[in-house]
Amino acid sequence: MTNTNTQSLGPGAILAHALAKNWWMLALRGLAAIVFGILAFAWPGITILSLVMLYGAYAFVDGVFSIVAAIGGGTPTPRWWLAVVGVLGILAGIISFANPVLVGLYLLWFIGAWAIVSGVMEIIGAVRLRKEIDNEWWLILHGVLSVLFGIFLFAEPLTSALALIWVIGAYAIAAGVIMIALAFRLKGHAKG
Repeated sequence: MTNTNTQSLGPGAILAHALAKNWWMLALRGLAAIVFGILAFAWPGITILSLVMLYGAYAFVDGVFSIVAAIGGGTPTPRWWLAVVGVLGILAGIISFANPVLVGLYLLWFIGAWAIVSGVMEIIGAVRLRKEIDNEWWLILHGVLSVLFGIFLFAEPLTSALALIWVIGAYAIAAGVIMIALAFRLKGHAKG
């Protein structure tokens, strides 16, 4: 298609044409997702360590940029809070690199605490709503499930971390297969 023909198409057709033209990029993304998923299953410990290290790198860089923004910001308003966020980000990055196992454990505990607190709140909410709604037991059941999940994360952190990596790996493989299927569908669209 020439540029003149593309301009006469609607926005959806232009997007479809661009995607079909570069179908192989989507296929490569899908392949990379599948490889990541397989590696997550094969080496769960390395995967957890890598995720914590990536978080540490992000937190460190974000902290540096926050401090730069606090120092170099062009407004007269106080920016001390931005400097505090920056220092905390740099510290989180350093701690992640110095002790990634501890950071991974804290992350699981944070998720566990969130699950327990939100579950308790759902149970309280369902009890208060029992005269207002029918089948409030669904909300109670969800709350109990959240509390049990949180307790499991605290009681079995290694098993929980492994399960989390397996979920991430399964998602990556499924997403990769879908991307590859879409890529080949787009390839057929480009020819037709």
